Order: sequence, then structure tokens, then C-alpha cells
Amino acid sequence: MHYASIENISKSFGIRTLFKNISFYVEEGDKIAFVARNGSGKTTLLKIIAGLDTTDTGTTWVHKDIKVIMLQQDTPFEENKSIWDNVLRMDNPVVKVVKAYEQCLEEDADNIEKLTDLMAQVDEHNAWNFESELQQILGKLNLHHLNEPVKNLSGGQRKRVALAQALIEMQLHEGRCLLILDEPTNHLDVSMIEWLEDYLSAKKVTLLLVTHDRYFLDAVCNEILEMDEEKIFTYKGDYDNFLEQKSLRQEVQASELQKDKNIFRKELEWMRKQPKARTTKSKSRQDAFVEVEERVSQKKEDLEVSLQVKMTRLGGKILEMKKINKSYGDKVLIKGFDYTFKRGERVGIVGKNGVGKSTFLKIALHQEQPDSGKINHGDTVVFGNFDQEGLKYKVDKRAIEYVKDFAEYFPLADGTKLSASMFMEKFGFSAEQQYTPLSKLSGGEKRRLHLLSVLFVNPNFLILDEPTNDLDLQTLRTLEEFLLDYPGCILIVSHDRYFMDRMVDHLFAFEGDGVIRDYPGNYSQYREALANNLLTDERQLIKEVPKPTKEISAQATTTEGKKGLTFNEKRELETIDAALPLLQKEKADLEATLSTSKLAFEDLQKAAERIGVITDLIDEKEMRWLELSEKQ
Repeated sequence: MHYASIENISKSFGIRTLFKNISFYVEEGDKIAFVARNGSGKTTLLKIIAGLDTTDTGTTWVHKDIKVIMLQQDTPFEENKSIWDNVLRMDNPVVKVVKAYEQCLEEDADNIEKLTDLMAQVDEHNAWNFESELQQILGKLNLHHLNEPVKNLSGGQRKRVALAQALIEMQLHEGRCLLILDEPTNHLDVSMIEWLEDYLSAKKVTLLLVTHDRYFLDAVCNEILEMDEEKIFTYKGDYDNFLEQKSLRQEVQASELQKDKNIFRKELEWMRKQPKARTTKSKSRQDAFVEVEERVSQKKEDLEVSLQVKMTRLGGKILEMKKINKSYGDKVLIKGFDYTFKRGERVGIVGKNGVGKSTFLKIALHQEQPDSGKINHGDTVVFGNFDQEGLKYKVDKRAIEYVKDFAEYFPLADGTKLSASMFMEKFGFSAEQQYTPLSKLSGGEKRRLHLLSVLFVNPNFLILDEPTNDLDLQTLRTLEEFLLDYPGCILIVSHDRYFMDRMVDHLFAFEGDGVIRDYPGNYSQYREALANNLLTDERQLIKEVPKPTKEISAQATTTEGKKGLTFNEKRELETIDAALPLLQKEKADLEATLSTSKLAFEDLQKAAERIGVITDLIDEKEMRWLELSEKQ
């Protein structure tokens, strides 16, 4: 069934053209992801399809029997009404009876007569499947206290209410709806994202999607539409295939551009001849020159992303966190955390929403005080803090003026400098966008400007709190390439699994009740260990294994012949047992990758270096395991 046609549509804001004469079609069962720079018009295009915005030219057609449902980045709510009223505000008899039944369970469960009557109505409307779906969606998105007014909710909670509303409405129209999701994974923790992946993959739904989460994109979508240079390009398959096909397209374009430049130089010489001579020539040749000139001026060459950073050297003392405790009332966020950061560490922080990840970062930066414990900063540490609060400014100025307030130039390792304008270009700000007032930037552009302003001051310790939210995929790749070459320390909170897998060496996993596990590996390895029960339950371990007294510890270390592991050694042995299989698997995977010889030379070199690091780690851990095993 043909769901929608978008034909030759264009949209501009003032002198800025978002897209021009683009066309594509949506068929039943399509699951399409849109990819483009922030500010290129992805959200505007989705709103046009949903009937929430209009085109300048062209036509948009949606089948009359299809219900269009859109999750916006900022969904409008009835602020004084409850979560229940906003989630179930559809005018539908099934919704009404299920809502009445659920409210009776929550508020008047002892009224057996009323409850029985409502159960009969649910039977009559054949609504039990819908009621089950409703409970699943609300439970998985952690939406409780459903009588709470929406105006009291945080930004993350509001996003989850909006997502629940869209999914529940989709359930009512399953098989005949077009679901449009604009950044659905923002403000979701990893377990919610993984559930949403499975949910959308299993449903018979036609989907248009904007997301920065590449694992989510691969799991849910089967087609990618890229908006670039005011045009649209179609790619079948996953994100890796998109990158490969885009690279081929850019090679062809570069070849065509070079041909156009050669023609342009020859024709320009001809056009510069005396006017009298030119009048005797063909007018068609003059028209052809104008066309070539337009093509050459419109095509842009991509700038190299690699930036060899020259940063302030880190001293021996970087960041020490000693016996940190933090609670809010009865809720324990951090309990006895103790860690000393070393040069070049890349640490990821993972955990469910509300377990204290952002609080941890604020404590590390001295922005918030712990209940007890000490935080010591090294004298040479320069922190760069990319937080969730976003771009901060009091005076509306042009984007480049905002960046220049921090510095005029960015120092490079070879002693040269990069101007503020060139640095902005590397992060996707064209000359036109650089002179755009801050108030006129899109939400994603403001997020991108905030990021590059943090990097532009050249910190040697980066703290990134959900850096991937609202960033387009191209900017994410730019950020990843920057961070892979970055020689300083990095501390990252993120629910983006792809980003975490590329960026971090080990994790602080917030497991609730103040427990923070230091895990030696990336996010996918941690989740695999968790799924295969390879991790010890530290809370249970602490309860079952009493901490040795000073006398016992001293006796164990001084009395020859009496062997036994201390509490910390037992924990260390458990950690090694969990880490070794994962390190061995990573080594085997890398060796298999190297044997295929399909990687670029630079990637082969990195993989070989990583194998060397892993081999050393395995040897070190096996030796330590033998030492500890002999003491048991």
C-alpha cells in the first residue's frame, strides 16, 4: 500500500534554503531514518509530512486511511492535567473504557460493583490486549504516579510521557498508521532504548525516524534518506552501508567537481577576452559557462576532521576522589567511592536514570558538595565541562562572536594555530551559519556550538554529560575523531552505546544503592557480562563477606604459612574472573578482523596496537590471578 508521496517540495526561512525540489515516497512497512546536519531541516520536513508545517513549493500527499502520529522534540501538553489525561487524550471508546478501568484500580479498587462493571465494558470492547500494551509501555518507560500534573515533570519525564502517548496511539491504529519519531531515544536509559528497539522491530509499523543512536538506527530501520546540499539521497541497508555508499558518491562528486573546475578555467579564459571578440561566439557557450560556474561555486569540499591538539601538560596529580558519600534523604547515590585518575584515561559512566550519574560529575567538578569525603584537583588540570544545560548566553550575538569570546585561535601540536572560523567549519558551521544570531540557531545547532566552545578552550580533562543528545550523526563522527586523537583524560556519561564502545576503556557502572562498579571494558562487554551472569553482586558480596579487622589483616600479611585472601583481594579475584573472558573474546574478534584484510591501513594499525595492549593486560591479569589463587 502506498502511504505517502513527497514531490518537489522546497522550504526556506528568509535567505536560508533548507531543501529544494526534493521528492521521495513511503510504502507500507518502510522504516526510514533521516540523516542530515543539525539545521538542515529534518524536523521541519517531518512536521510538513505530519501536517504541522507547510511547504513553499511542491505537494505532500498522505493516504486518507492512514493515521499520522508524530513524536516531536517538544510535544505540547495540557500542563495542568495529569499524565493519565495527557497519555490517553485520544477520543476513542477503547481508550475511555480502559482509562476508567485503570483509574478505578488505582483510586477505588474496593468498589467491587464498579470494578466488575468496568471489566465487563473492557470485555465488550475487546480491549484487554490494548490494556496489556498500555501497562507494558508505561512500565518500560518507568511512568508511575499517573495522577501527577505534567507541569511538575522534568524534561526527561515529559519526553517519556510524549513517547508513551505516541506508542499508545500507534497501538490503536496498528497496521494503518505512519509513525514519525524525532529523536525518540533522548532522555531514555539504555534498558529503555533496548526495549524500544525490540518493540518497534516486532511491530507492523511504517516509520519515519530521526535519531543519533547508530545501534538503534541499525536495529529498527531498513533505509536511510540523507539530506545534503539541499537535496535528498536514498540508501538501502544499515548505517555502515550508508557510510560506504556515501563515500563512493562523494568520490564521484569530487571527480565531477575536478572536471568542472578544469572546464571552468578554460571557459573563464575565453570569457575574459575582449567583448568584441566574444560577441562573435556562440551564446550557447556563454550559457554553458554560467551553468558550470554555478556548479563549481555550489559544491563544497569536505574539510579534514583530524586535529592534533596541543594542550597543557597534565601533572602527576590529576583528580582524586577519596571515600565519597552522597545521599538525598533515604536515597543513597554514592557510597564510599574511591578513585585516582591517571593520564589518558577514558572512563564511561553508565546506569539507569536517577542513580546519580550527573551528581557524580558535579561533585568531581566541585559544583556540588559530597556528604563526606574529599576531592582533590591537580594544579595543571584544565576542565572542559559539556553539561546538559546547554548553551548559556545573556546577549544575543552572532555564533562566531560567541566563540571568539573564549579565544581567537585554537593551538595545534605542530605549533600552528587554527582560527575560530576554521574550527567552526570543522564542526559543520558554514560561513553563513557562523554569522547567524544565537537566537536563530536550531536546538541541535546550539548544542553543537556549545560543544565546540568547550573544546575550543583546549582543556586537558574533558567531562561530557550526554554529549550525543541532539547532535547529528555527522557531528558525532567529527566529535569521535577528535576524541580518538585527544591525549587528555575523558569522563563520559552517555546512553549512546555505539559512542561509548568507541570512546571508553573502562566503566563506572552505577548499579543502585550507592554501588559503583569499576568494570575493565567497554559498554557492550559489560552488558554481555551482565547478561551471562559473569558479574558478582557486590551488594550481596559485602553482606556475606565481613571486612577483616586490622588485627586479622596484619596477621594475614605477617604470619608465614597462614594464607587467605583479604576482602579486597577476594573482590579483585572476582573482577579478574569476569574480565579475562571478555579480554580474550575481544582479542579473538580483533584477530578475526585483521585476518579479513578489509580494513584501511590506519584501522589495521589501530587494531594491531589494541591487540598488543590486550595481550599485555591478559598476561598481567593471569599472573595476578595465579598469585591470588595460591593464597586461597
